[in-house]
Amino acid sequence: MKSVKDKLVLVTGGGSGIGRLMALDFARRGGRVVIWDLSQKAIDQAVEEARKEGLEISGMICDVTNRLAVYSCAETLTGRAGPVDVLVNNAGIVNGKTLLDTADENIEKIMDVNSLSLFWTAKAFLPSMLERNTGHIVTVSSAAGLVGISGLADYCASKFAAFGFNEAVRMEMRRLRSRVRTTVVCPFFINTGMFDGVKTRFPLLLPILKPSYAASKIVKAVLKNRKCLIMPRFVYSIFLLRLLPVSVFDFIADFMGVNRSMESFRGRS
Repeated sequence: MKSVKDKLVLVTGGGSGIGRLMALDFARRGGRVVIWDLSQKAIDQAVEEARKEGLEISGMICDVTNRLAVYSCAETLTGRAGPVDVLVNNAGIVNGKTLLDTADENIEKIMDVNSLSLFWTAKAFLPSMLERNTGHIVTVSSAAGLVGISGLADYCASKFAAFGFNEAVRMEMRRLRSRVRTTVVCPFFINTGMFDGVKTRFPLLLPILKPSYAASKIVKAVLKNRKCLIMPRFVYSIFLLRLLPVSVFDFIADFMGVNRSMESFRGRS
């Protein structure tokens, strides 16, 4: 298991949810942690929580959907703290509406946050990682990046894109024989508030994940250089189910309650 002691760790969307929990975990392990978020209040709360534990986390407001802002923030960060060693692309949003009920601008926003931002942060920090032949890029995708879910067309599309982005970057690193590592994370729904109201028909097989559990598993996956983390393990069955005829796949998805999971969705207020 590798160490992040004295390594610079950047967590996007790190002011709340599992981003904040991951930031605290990395800090407890000796990492020099920086969080990017759109909310100064969320940043201040995370920094204060770390301070109460005797830890040090710093934060910057950065809109990861704005490539020029990302490049500017990246330049400022590296100028102050040096090159980033671990980039955790965690920032994400959800609409939770059916395709025809989702406004065009909301579709664009979710693709910007969940997908396009990955390109801007990677282009900002990957060159330095390649030059030093070390580093780690973490992409938080979703189980919804492996299977389509009714009421999440835009979210699924963005997370499928995130999964593909990670895989392509991993292959590029292999072709270059680089020691830069990648990890993609595909969790089922996490009880952070963002998916408030979602339900699961079989909680023993597909439990709504606790934020602290999910954050801890992700950090440990990074430290172990795991290429892929899927939570819970039952989600791995998707890869086998895709070998079946589409009609059978759809029947099983219906039986598991996948297409009804968003019926009581409320989301974060």
